[in-house]
Amino acid sequence: MNDASSSPLDWYRSAVFYEVMVRSFRDTNGDGYGDLAGMSEKLDYLSWLGIDAVWLPPFFASPLRDGGYDISDYTAVNPLFGTMEQFDALLDGAHARGMKVVIDLVINHTSDQHVWFQESRRDPNGPFGDFYLWSGTNERFENVRIIFTDTEDSNWAWDDERKQYYWHRFFSHQPDLNYDNPAVHEAVFDVVRFWAKKGVDGFRLDAIPYLYVSDEGNGESEPPTHAFIARLRAMLDTEFPGRMLVAEANQLPRQVVEYFGTPDAPECNMAFNFPVMPYIFWALASGETTGLRGTLTELPEIQGGSAWGVFLRNHDELTLEMVTEAERATMYELYAPEPRMKVNVGIRRRLAPLLDNRRDKLEVANALLLCLPGSPFLYYGDEIGMGDNIWLDDRDASRTPMQWDASASGGFSHADPSSFYLPVVTSEGFTTAEVNVEEQRADPDSLLNWTKAILELRHRLGVMGTGSTRVLTTDHPSVLAFVREPNGPGVPVLCAFNFSENAAEVTISGIGPAGARLVNARGGAEVGEVGEDEGMALALPAMSWHWLTVS
Repeated sequence: MNDASSSPLDWYRSAVFYEVMVRSFRDTNGDGYGDLAGMSEKLDYLSWLGIDAVWLPPFFASPLRDGGYDISDYTAVNPLFGTMEQFDALLDGAHARGMKVVIDLVINHTSDQHVWFQESRRDPNGPFGDFYLWSGTNERFENVRIIFTDTEDSNWAWDDERKQYYWHRFFSHQPDLNYDNPAVHEAVFDVVRFWAKKGVDGFRLDAIPYLYVSDEGNGESEPPTHAFIARLRAMLDTEFPGRMLVAEANQLPRQVVEYFGTPDAPECNMAFNFPVMPYIFWALASGETTGLRGTLTELPEIQGGSAWGVFLRNHDELTLEMVTEAERATMYELYAPEPRMKVNVGIRRRLAPLLDNRRDKLEVANALLLCLPGSPFLYYGDEIGMGDNIWLDDRDASRTPMQWDASASGGFSHADPSSFYLPVVTSEGFTTAEVNVEEQRADPDSLLNWTKAILELRHRLGVMGTGSTRVLTTDHPSVLAFVREPNGPGVPVLCAFNFSENAAEVTISGIGPAGARLVNARGGAEVGEVGEDEGMALALPAMSWHWLTVS
């Protein structure tokens, strides 16, 4: 197998990631579930598209009561998705094409079907008796909020076998591990080593703020959690150089920055920037950029070698936890008029339906994503504008089978579509006949080919991955502008976005030295010259974007 350590250690800083759920991508054996062999079959497509790294949500043994995030065996492949040999083949195939593979590390909780939990409830004094948080009362940790407000009314659940309550931050069938027990640390380290030895290039730390809970704290980002991550990072850096950890910490960047650690005790290589995402949708709906500009100007500095992760949509809901109550109410009104579109504190819809399938908005949103500070994470199917199905339960609305061709099955499987684990999308404007890879690949003007072209442009410019960001002043409330500047050789790029439904005449200040020429990075046409005041006037069509090199 390929050794990830042979690559640059900070490969993730310039990578474009692609999240794909194995069971949703391609079914090769006709059982209605996507599988690892199907992933391998489509690696050439991902390579053609311009993807650098594939992120696979859980494909481990699981009862699948929470999309696989309820793991019953960390080192076994769910038979529905294939075999360990097929995973090894997928890993080798990705590495042979120069792509990395990142997997989920779900270590806050397990399934209640995991042998650790079964043994813990059976024998309180046995080796696994203290692997979970047990209590004779459900009145501890009262400062800790409930996350899944739609389904859970307590973070404690009663177990009839052990005759005690156990702690869970998510669904009641997902008991939390007890990180006060050193044996849990060693068990988790063994899991990480298992996959790293196979050649996995990185791990997404799912729900990482919640590892530790105390009577005094609120159960989020407590100090021992950071100490554990620092130990995990030290082990990886020593034993498996070049492997990456990305934190899923659904918090404000000034809090998330703690997950990068310190120079003396580094923690995660990457962390997701959550609040920038809802403010992109706010700007697209309202034409107002104050919130979006604020998230960029307030983004804290991070230590060298680290990177933010940015995204528009993923397998979870579009969370609205970090906007104001007034903004949340407006976004629900604009983006989730049907109550079924909501879940928890968010919206369970895909990108294209959220934006009314408007090509101009899809281009603005993606162009912004690809030039934001950090590495972009694309969600499978968004490159072709796939739809969703709000009549499916929970977050399955946006986890439907990939649409490869115009057939009734969408090319997902040769089985009868009625046997699929989830039905293909049939809503008007998003059917397999209207939205599929095969036809868009043949159409030079399709969203798919536009996505491929802009990914090529991003790679070619270079500065988007590792350059710094300087937010500029404009005299128009609907225009956001910033300069991506190289930290070394390279050319700065002015990124300008008009979120208005009307054309905008805007003056952008502080672009760069007087006399610098602005050239459209997409076509090479000269746009203008920076004035004596280091600014210039720019005409932006309605709902449009520019990447302009400054030379």
